[in-house]
Amino acid sequence: MSTGVADHETKHDLPARPPELAMHFDNMHQQFHSGKLGMWLFLGQELLFFCGLFTAYAVYRGNHQEMFHYVHYFLDWKLGAVNTVVLLVSSLTAAWSVRAAMLEQRKVLIFTLLATFICAGIFMVVKYFEYTHKLHIGAVWGGGFNVADADLPAELVAKYPDMTGAKLKEMGAGSFFAIYFCMTGLHGLHVLVGMGLYIWLLVRALKGDFNRRWYGAVDNVALYWHIVDIIWIFLFPMLYLIG
Repeated sequence: MSTGVADHETKHDLPARPPELAMHFDNMHQQFHSGKLGMWLFLGQELLFFCGLFTAYAVYRGNHQEMFHYVHYFLDWKLGAVNTVVLLVSSLTAAWSVRAAMLEQRKVLIFTLLATFICAGIFMVVKYFEYTHKLHIGAVWGGGFNVADADLPAELVAKYPDMTGAKLKEMGAGSFFAIYFCMTGLHGLHVLVGMGLYIWLLVRALKGDFNRRWYGAVDNVALYWHIVDIIWIFLFPMLYLIG
């Protein structure tokens, strides 16, 4: 026979908290939307950060239009296009992974997370070959720009036979490559961070951590990845398609 005090305590017991619910949130809905708001605020400041670089690019290009036209021949638009396609595919798989997590499709989730990671890896491999070639021929930032005439792009020489590496240096070609390496390098750093995040998601997905009640981490990382993709969509024409 129970006492009145025991019955009173049992009657007012709190419902069991889901294991995915952090202690500082009241429910899963609040936790999900708080996390998404935090991610959007973070992405907003990331866009403001890149806007400063876009402004620097606009100022330098406005003041050195001829030089920007000549120097863009050092960039292979085909490689830039490959990376653009790769990132677009990765955005598709990133969005697909969110859907898979919502529907508790574990195999699809693992596949799409892995596909996004592989696409990011392909992007970085392409950038590696681009960077190493430019460093090898001396197409670098600032006063370090020192490209021999024999290493000038064939298309540039064909259109402008009198062009030399010394002329490009006098025109300030190093400024273009300072902007190029800064903008693409910073973007590449974001890609590497994204790869780390997708490894983290993949490990958690293999453990079965995500379900229809809790998939916020997959959603937030996908949002981050979409911003990385969007920034490249701007960088590609700004740098590779100047001509």
